[in-house]
Amino acid sequence: MQDNSTPETVGSVSNIAPLKVKQVAAALRVDVSTVYLAIRQGDLSAYRVGAGRGTIRISRAAFDQYVADRGIPAGDLAVAS
Repeated sequence: MQDNSTPETVGSVSNIAPLKVKQVAAALRVDVSTVYLAIRQGDLSAYRVGAGRGTIRISRAAFDQYVADRGIPAGDLAVAS
């Protein structure tokens, strides 16, 4: 198998890495339970990774959409998306 990755593609993958619940909570300056509630209510799209209970991840696109839907300016986020 041939490795077709280049420094550009490897770097671009890290720019689109999914977010953890703790990261989203920190960016929004809320408790993690608030993020879990938004996920349960269907306001914030998320997915599970791993076996068993796994771990929850939020795509950058879903996070950006969540922020945009609520009219939260990027400057108000604790961490830039």
